[in-house]
Amino acid sequence: MTPIDSSYSVSGSGPAIIFVHGIGARKSAWDKVIVHLENDFTCVSYDLRGHGDSPKGELPYSLDVLGEDLEALRVTLNLQKIHIVGHSLGGMIGPQYAKSYPGNVLSVSLLSTAAFRTEDDKSKVIAIVESMRQKGIEPILNTLTHRWFTDQFIKDQYDAVEFRLKQVLETDPEVFLEVFRIYAETEMSPWLNQINQPCLVLTGENDGGCNPRLNKLIAESLSHSELCIIDKLKHSILIEAPDLVGKRVRDFLLN
Repeated sequence: MTPIDSSYSVSGSGPAIIFVHGIGARKSAWDKVIVHLENDFTCVSYDLRGHGDSPKGELPYSLDVLGEDLEALRVTLNLQKIHIVGHSLGGMIGPQYAKSYPGNVLSVSLLSTAAFRTEDDKSKVIAIVESMRQKGIEPILNTLTHRWFTDQFIKDQYDAVEFRLKQVLETDPEVFLEVFRIYAETEMSPWLNQINQPCLVLTGENDGGCNPRLNKLIAESLSHSELCIIDKLKHSILIEAPDLVGKRVRDFLLN
């Protein structure tokens, strides 16, 4: 499948970081994180295929195809070695890329992602995808809201929650379900031990689908990793705690 020409933004200077967002998000998801990194790094964020201003490309998608889009972007920008920071589905695309192109990668940060799921874990995620296929995406938004955000954030900053849900609804439903399917079906555990670059493994304490139990297993399977669990947070750490995430990623990359 032919890689797409992704829509991207670049800021800062120094070694390159490519930021990879999650399901139904946009490159702008990283804006408040990048503030903490652009003084030391060239920061590149991009829209996944079918998201934001990037073309949809051909269906069906696969994790390999999403990795090839990342490689095409690296080549377009004439970057040599890159750091990759990925959230959720992006936290799967990053390691997949590092496995396919190990010589291009300096480090990988896996934020709020999943591997080593039990059959029960898998069935719960797949059930959400199937429910959206049958009922539509909008009726399931309440479920996603409470999986992604803490109750306090929903209460205090519902405008930010609403903006994120609007992004979901503005994503082509076919694309949204396709990338959610990849997220649900991907199991990285058979090959994560092939990633030899330094890795940051970070998730929220109360992230149900990408919980500390799974992230400890991810960290243990990697040859060179740091594990960070953020107290109280759920899945949407880029929205609820971008300053904390930005500083933590910066510390990892500079130390």
